[in-house]
Amino acid sequence: MNRSGVLAGVTVTAVLGALTALGTGDAVAADPTKAPGGNFDLSIWQLQEPVGSPGSPTTVPSSRLQGANGYQDAYFYTDTRDGAMTFWAPEKGVTTPNSSYARSELREMNRGGSAANWSLGGSHKLNATLRVVSVTKNVCVGQIHLGTGGSSTKPLVELYYRANGDIVLGTENSPAGGQTLHTVGRVSVGKTWTYTIAVSGGDTIDLTVNGTTTHYPIPSSFFPYKQYFKAGSYNQSSSSSTTNGARVAFYGLTVSHGG
Repeated sequence: MNRSGVLAGVTVTAVLGALTALGTGDAVAADPTKAPGGNFDLSIWQLQEPVGSPGSPTTVPSSRLQGANGYQDAYFYTDTRDGAMTFWAPEKGVTTPNSSYARSELREMNRGGSAANWSLGGSHKLNATLRVVSVTKNVCVGQIHLGTGGSSTKPLVELYYRANGDIVLGTENSPAGGQTLHTVGRVSVGKTWTYTIAVSGGDTIDLTVNGTTTHYPIPSSFFPYKQYFKAGSYNQSSSSSTTNGARVAFYGLTVSHGG
């Protein structure tokens, strides 16, 4: 595998064909010569990478991510074969104080540069078209995370992709912790798939994977909290290896909020 992160034998035609077959409206006509910010709207995202000082990973603001010549490096880059926005998170890397796992991951922001922090009321959707290029054990590819409103640093939901191809939703039982896992699909490594993580009615998670939707109640203990979306490669395994890890390629990524 080269820096582009594309598996041998996967062609641009094959990837575009998979996107067409899935019928997603979120896939972009990506230009492989541009940085991710030239193909995706990164004005509402901040990037966290698995480098920096212990307990304080490097973050890159949206202002540096935007545009065809925007930020990219070995952990966040455009795949030069198919234009995918690609995230690489090795098993060894700098982590946040509340996690043992490294990540290359986007955190939702407001267009003015402040941190997104929305209430559960209304309609909120994170749509993605992606494929997991490689994974050692397990990787989180999308989240709704708790913002202000209390002391918890837990996510409300996490969407995992496991090395055996299982797609698993983790729903938190309360802000104090305790996660319930739900297997919601299965896709082979390297295959393209879609998800939508949504909140409706202020009290329900609506998860759609490859066109199939399931619903999960939000415990009332989460109601005081604001929320925000995250997406990328949040590796769920750690070791001393900088070559093992999770590489995730996105072909579409959009966020929408309604009243």
